[in-house]
Amino acid sequence: MTATKPNQFWTLFAVLLLAVAVIVGTIVGGLTAWSRYRPSQPIEISMPSGQALQGTIYIDGAVTNPGLYPLAATDNIEALIQAAGGTTANAALSTLELHVPEIGEREEPQKININHAEVWLLKALPGIGPTLSQRIVDYREQNGPFRNINELTKVEGIAATTYERIKLLITVSD
Repeated sequence: MTATKPNQFWTLFAVLLLAVAVIVGTIVGGLTAWSRYRPSQPIEISMPSGQALQGTIYIDGAVTNPGLYPLAATDNIEALIQAAGGTTANAALSTLELHVPEIGEREEPQKININHAEVWLLKALPGIGPTLSQRIVDYREQNGPFRNINELTKVEGIAATTYERIKLLITVSD
């Protein structure tokens, strides 16, 4: 039985050595990651000279009014988020996603069928909150399905400016 005692000692020693190595590795890795994290430094996004940003941008996620918005070369991220109604309470502002399509690639957002969409889905359209989304549903129930998207302007409260913001995001069908 005395022959097993040294084996147990070496096994215990190896386990303790492994545990210390894991702890030291975790501490060193954590310190390395922490030393590279600089929350006070702003992130700069720049384009090569001669390539001005223009067109439209699709803003989605934890913003009040997701949708398509005009994009000018002078816009910054804060202005774009404000154009989308600002962020929601669940916004993770430490992580933003940006997709730049290749030439010829066109990602269209899925269109909302205003003849079938429920109130909660209509609220996702820019400028359409709970009141207007309920008015759309009420109008549809009282007057039948929309024959074309232009009819949406007949709903009380949907002005031409609101219609222009959402016309690329909506569709009609039976």
